Amino acid sequence: MKYATLAVHGGLKDESHQAVTYPLYLSSTFIQPDSEHFQAYGYSRSANPTSASVEKLVADLEGAKHAFATSSGMAANALVFELLEEGDRVLISSDVYGGTWLFTTQLFAKRGIEFEVVDDFNTYDFSKAPANTRLAFIESPTNPLLTVMDIRRVAAAAKARGILTVVDNTFLTSYLQKPLDLGADIVVYSATKYYAGHSDLLAGFVVLNDDTLYERLRIYSKALGGILDPLDSFLVSRGIRTLPLRMDQHNRNAERVAEFLSSHPGAEKVFYPGRRDHPGRDIQAKQASGSGGVLSFRFNESEYDLDRFVKSLRIFAFAVSLGGVESLICRPATMTHESYSPELQQKLGITRNLLRVAVGIEDPEDLIKDLEDAFAAAKR
Repeated sequence: MKYATLAVHGGLKDESHQAVTYPLYLSSTFIQPDSEHFQAYGYSRSANPTSASVEKLVADLEGAKHAFATSSGMAANALVFELLEEGDRVLISSDVYGGTWLFTTQLFAKRGIEFEVVDDFNTYDFSKAPANTRLAFIESPTNPLLTVMDIRRVAAAAKARGILTVVDNTFLTSYLQKPLDLGADIVVYSATKYYAGHSDLLAGFVVLNDDTLYERLRIYSKALGGILDPLDSFLVSRGIRTLPLRMDQHNRNAERVAEFLSSHPGAEKVFYPGRRDHPGRDIQAKQASGSGGVLSFRFNESEYDLDRFVKSLRIFAFAVSLGGVESLICRPATMTHESYSPELQQKLGITRNLLRVAVGIEDPEDLIKDLEDAFAAAKR
């Protein structure tokens, strides 16, 4: 089946009642047939039918063998980081989600794990990575500066040194990009975003092919208990049914908004991989079928008042997150990447006038008019 068909018809099938929608199993425990035989489901922390259905659906959409559904995107990251042991070293992109950075800087040290910040994975020399390097963690495009990583190049170079490559693919989903096909070992998602798509739940996914890694992660998942509950599993499955339609509209709208901002004096610089002036555009076009619904831009504070701009927006909401049907704007320096030190923010370019835009699925003319009106109200 093609992707859009699989999004509607994938997952487990209800064999008992032939329900069109896979049932919601809210039970925490399941009756076993006898003292010697045990069915696939015993206790929902280990496995639940509804959760198993969305896991199969996500794995199938990725073209992968295995998937774990977790209670949030950070729970997905935390599960993967359980593969590390004391003395291991992690390579991590300098431009990553603030929660990932918080985990790296606050929890790795107490676990005896080292990390190295890599400014540009596209030119990083893996042959010089220390012998204890076990994992490379990247995003592409990155959050919030939309830097594009050459996933195939990074994965191949890492694999040659026995280093696992983990890709956070939240911005694009498997509809637009499949890191496993590009050589990555593990893909993680904040399914809170595009997979669920409606800003009404928290969820995460870990997707992979390696059977040995899967067995290790399965034990860690059972021990940690950070699983996705059945109701949210059901809701994510429902969201995925419209994922291709939504992603197409997010992508189209983001292209329109990026084009508008690039020609408006209120935006000093626009960051979006779909633009011709983006340095990673060629790589993006090679490894993905779109650029997604997120962009960022530097607000021109010399000519416009940022606070008045934000307060004048009527359709765009000033809030964190992304991937819902509604359009959002946030300031990463104080809202999503506040765990970065001021010095690191300055070095990376996460300035106080950088705004991240999560473009929703509304009519693009309305979105552009909202921005135009807000700029007009904010003119100094």
